[in-house]
Order: sequence, then structure tokens, then C-alpha cells
Amino acid sequence: MRNSTYIKALLNFSKEQRIGILLLFALIIGLQVVIYFVDFSSEEKSSLDKNNWLSLQSNIDSLKQEKPQSGYKIYPYNPNFITDFKGYKLGMTTAQINRLLEFRKQGKFANSPEEFQKVTGISDSLLKAMSPYFKFPDWVNKKNSQQSRGKGWIDYSKNNFEKKDKKTVILDINTASKEDLMKVYGIGDAISDRILKQKEVFGAFVSMEQMNDIWGLSPEVVEKLNQSFKVVNPKPNKININNASIKELGQFPYFKYPISKNIVTYRSMNGDIKIEDLTNIKAFPVDKIKIIALYLEF
Repeated sequence: MRNSTYIKALLNFSKEQRIGILLLFALIIGLQVVIYFVDFSSEEKSSLDKNNWLSLQSNIDSLKQEKPQSGYKIYPYNPNFITDFKGYKLGMTTAQINRLLEFRKQGKFANSPEEFQKVTGISDSLLKAMSPYFKFPDWVNKKNSQQSRGKGWIDYSKNNFEKKDKKTVILDINTASKEDLMKVYGIGDAISDRILKQKEVFGAFVSMEQMNDIWGLSPEVVEKLNQSFKVVNPKPNKININNASIKELGQFPYFKYPISKNIVTYRSMNGDIKIEDLTNIKAFPVDKIKIIALYLEF
């Protein structure tokens, strides 16, 4: 009787104890369900995939380096006029491009692939890739050809018997096309566009002296331009200096805002401006007065 009482007392749990036992059973069952349904091998599989990709990364990098650049087609060009952007696209370093620019600032030209390499310091492999696209002027090619045949070699081809005093055809700079301008040694794609854009702003050039105001044209190239072009009966866009506002005057390339303001101020104080009054206007570019006057109406 005493033993049965003892066992009965053990089986009589309090409310808190019963709740604890139920939670323990629920936890055990929940863990069993998770173990049964969840695949813990996926993390291991992901790690294996990652390692496989990493092992192939070196091959991917090498293929990227071998893949040629797309969207940049190379056309024949004069290597003396390579821009920073073009040099970069061709594979030249900043230092190599700077050496070429410094060389050109001295008014010098590289007239062969070997000389270009000597000036820039590019590698043999880069020279081999670039040189097939080099386009030197005809007189340079002819000179190099004669030098390669020897000092005493004389070209008896048909062209040598043409008249040496054949006159050069001089074109009107205001009707010149992009192709006409690029025939002048020293003028490339960018500078020819710059000349045509400047002509469009003015309506027409009134003097070949205006070539000196175009950025990028060296005195040597300007001299060659003067040998091939001239100004013929220009019809420029004119601006009425006595009626134009400060904003309208400021659109004229030779008038900055301070000059435009000074013109209007002088006009308001002295009445209509005459050509002889231009020198009295503060900060007026008197060194270009003969050219500017051809664009003005009084």
C-alpha cells in the first residue's frame, strides 16, 4: 500500500510540469521533421560550385584579354596627329602619347614607322600592330622609297617627266570641303571639322589671317593652307553694332561679354557708333579691327 502511494505521487505532475513535458515533446518532434525534410547537402554543393568557378576564373581572364575590342574600326591615319583618345584605343600609354605631343610641339614630324617608334618608345609588337595603318603624305613615301633604293637612284617613271612648273590650283577657303582641307599636310579629321565649324559661325571667312585663330593649327600648317586656299568674294553674317543687344553681340566670336557690354555702354553715351569709334571702346580687340569691321554694319 505504501509503495503504490509513492508511485501515484510520482505520476501526479503539476500544471507547469505538464506544460514543460509537452513543449519538450513538441521540440523533439519539430527537430525530427526538420531533419527529415531539409536537405543540408545544398550548402556543401554550393561550396563545390563556387570552387569550380574559381578554378576557371584564370581561363576566363585570359580569354577576355585575347578578345579584340569591338566597335572601334581602325582606318589609315597619319601617326603624327594621333589624339589622346585614339592613342589610348590603339594601346599606347599616356607617357608614349605625351612624347609624341612634345615632339610635335617642336614642329617636327615622324616620317617612318621606325622614327615613330624612336620618338614614342612603343614596343615592337605594338608597332607591328599599328604600322600597317600608317598613312604618310605622298612626298614622304616617295622620299623613303628613293632612300631605300640608294642615294644614286633616279626615278625615270612617267611622273618625273611632267612639267615641274605646273601651277597649284588655289581654292576658295569658303567653298572648301572636308576632303579638300585634309589634303593639306598637318590637317586631320578633327582640325578640318574645326575649320568648317568656324566658317559656319562666321558665315564666311573674310581673311586667311583667321586661320591663326583656330585652335590646333601650327604656323607651319597655316602657311601650307595659304598656299592652297584664299578668300574669294566672302559673304559673311553681319551684325548691326548700333542695334544689337549685349546677348546678340556676345554671339559674335570676337566679342566676349565684357566687350559687348562696353559697346552698348559707349553707344548709350555717345549715340550711334561709326567705324572710327571702334578704337575708343574699352577692351576692343584693335589688333583684329580690320577683320572685325567686315562683319559689322554701322
